Amino acid sequence: MNAPDLLPAALAPHWNPNGFVRQLGSAFHVVQPTQPMPGAHWVARSDDFAAELGWTGWLNSDAALQLLAGNAQPDGGTLATVYSGHQFGVWAGQLGDGRAVLVGEVKTPLGTLEVQLKGAGLTPFSRMGDGRAVLRSSIREFLCSEAMHALGIPTTRALAIVGSPLPVRRETMETAAVVTRVAPSFLRFGHFEHFTHTAQDHALLKRLADATIERHYPDLQGSATPYASLLEAVTRRTAALIAQWQAVGFCHGVMNTDNMSMLGLTIDYGPFGFLDAFDPGHICNHSDHQGRYAYARQPNVAFWNLHALAQALLPLIDDSDAALAALEPYKTAFPAALLAAMRAKLGLRDERDGDRELVDDLLRAMAADRADFTITFRRLAGFAPAPGARNDTVRDLFIDREGFDAWAARYAERLRAENSVDAERALRMNGCNPKYVLRNHLAETAIARAGEGDFGEVQRLLKVLQRPFDEQPEHEGDASFPPAWAQHLEVSCSS
Repeated sequence: MNAPDLLPAALAPHWNPNGFVRQLGSAFHVVQPTQPMPGAHWVARSDDFAAELGWTGWLNSDAALQLLAGNAQPDGGTLATVYSGHQFGVWAGQLGDGRAVLVGEVKTPLGTLEVQLKGAGLTPFSRMGDGRAVLRSSIREFLCSEAMHALGIPTTRALAIVGSPLPVRRETMETAAVVTRVAPSFLRFGHFEHFTHTAQDHALLKRLADATIERHYPDLQGSATPYASLLEAVTRRTAALIAQWQAVGFCHGVMNTDNMSMLGLTIDYGPFGFLDAFDPGHICNHSDHQGRYAYARQPNVAFWNLHALAQALLPLIDDSDAALAALEPYKTAFPAALLAAMRAKLGLRDERDGDRELVDDLLRAMAADRADFTITFRRLAGFAPAPGARNDTVRDLFIDREGFDAWAARYAERLRAENSVDAERALRMNGCNPKYVLRNHLAETAIARAGEGDFGEVQRLLKVLQRPFDEQPEHEGDASFPPAWAQHLEVSCSS
């Protein structure tokens, strides 16, 4: 079946069987047919995303189900790309998409996008893996991709999950699933590392860099130093992304260089997690025995990864000082972006001396008393700076009441200094401090029900997460403190 027969009729003429990845040449990819999944069925679909794409009707069709299950091949076949990378700070050599294939490229109302299937079977890069994804991990990626988008954080998107009774072994025997991922590009730092360190072909490295600039950074064309400029542009996007992660309490869990996007997108949701009780040292991946990717270490790890990208681009930049200069903006761009985000979370409009200390002291108090990250900032929207106000809804989150009172007095003074209007400030704060995030226990409940054949909770939770800043009183329980059993949840790389 050809791609135009599988895609929505309105967009079929815009399907490009010779898109960006294929045009790079055979050194960059392998034509890899998907492996059929028996008993394919829908688990979940993002109707909102489908509407943005103009694919609403098609997504309800059997043609969509068969394509997104990997049971039908598009014109020209599906592609697996090759890349290398550093994993947990150690060079791992060639990696590549071991369980993800590119279906193709299509022009949409959101721009030109690549459509990828994760879990559609073995590729030449699967190493010792089976090329499959399990239902558990697919639900987590699907929900978090769309949740992050709703939070305004750059991310790959998720269109649907297709499930199957096909058995797949991880820690235990599970069932297979395929996630449809969509993004302007799935280019990673590791693609560049591959042609510098593994293939050691600088001509191919240059082809990749030139194509990346032409497609994704056209403003850099004509630059006297295009490759250093590319590195600086990626550096700035990465700094902005990590600041957004930190501000919302998101832990990626496995920030290997092959999981870092050249477009500054959140990519490859595996052992991720949102903070419950605030703990800067929180490790969301129980496979991360050294705590390399702990929450507080994410900014420095991103900078380390950017150095790895600089090393990969050095044959083209041909000047180590220029490469280091291209990385230098991270040192100021990241803290500036994070402080701006934290000012917004506190409802501060102006920039004033002492703001960083005000933020840091709040975070220290939250860490000392393990105050819930999301709930604390959400409740601060109702903070009253008037003299004598007790602000018990926030105060009660802290064990050290006197310590909170001392901080609250400084915060109140800061708000009065810029003549803050409580109602206006509350609206601003509730527009950047989410009430709903994908806490692990919410995902776990949806996964457990899906394992019993009930996919309704996945779809319900998706709808809640697509409106993270709204009150949604009918879903108040999803914004509550996590239950005691959630403290024992562990997420690994197989998740």
